[in-house]
Amino acid sequence: MRKVIAGLFHSVDGVVEAPYKFQFDSFDDDLGEMLTKIQQSTDTVLMGRVGWSEWAGYWPNATEDLDFADFINKVPKHVASNTLRPADLTWSNSSLIEGDLADFVRRLKSGPGGDIAAMGGISLVRQLLFAGLMDELSLITHPVVAGEGRHLFEPGDPTTRLQLIRADVTRKGNVVQVYRKAD
Repeated sequence: MRKVIAGLFHSVDGVVEAPYKFQFDSFDDDLGEMLTKIQQSTDTVLMGRVGWSEWAGYWPNATEDLDFADFINKVPKHVASNTLRPADLTWSNSSLIEGDLADFVRRLKSGPGGDIAAMGGISLVRQLLFAGLMDELSLITHPVVAGEGRHLFEPGDPTTRLQLIRADVTRKGNVVQVYRKAD
């Protein structure tokens, strides 16, 4: 069975929104190598509406990080949205998830292929985690206090036990923690 994975850049104070505002000076080659390995095992991407819209406006014409641009432009992207329509999805290899998100992801997981990565969507990652569909959640903590921005977890979230399956520290002090839902 395929795995659903997600990796979020994270500040020490828990901010996951707009990581480009705080992670630029701590991104290092170690982290780049880890992310390249994840990219190599991934052949399908799930995205939320907000993340898809932002990325669709940038990655098709990106002039930096061309390896990721090549990957994200070519990979099949399934978009979870209640407001976008199929005709809105003009970015290459993008399609709208029709029907129930959890049912769609269960069908994807049971089919052939590599890893399925949830990218560009805090709400999407939350939905998949709390629905029990997230197989691995990586939190990449940068050594910075962001000060403001959205957190992955919110007051009132259900208690969810996670099991740490791997942790690494990069040369610039990024802590990469990989969790799965505890049994």
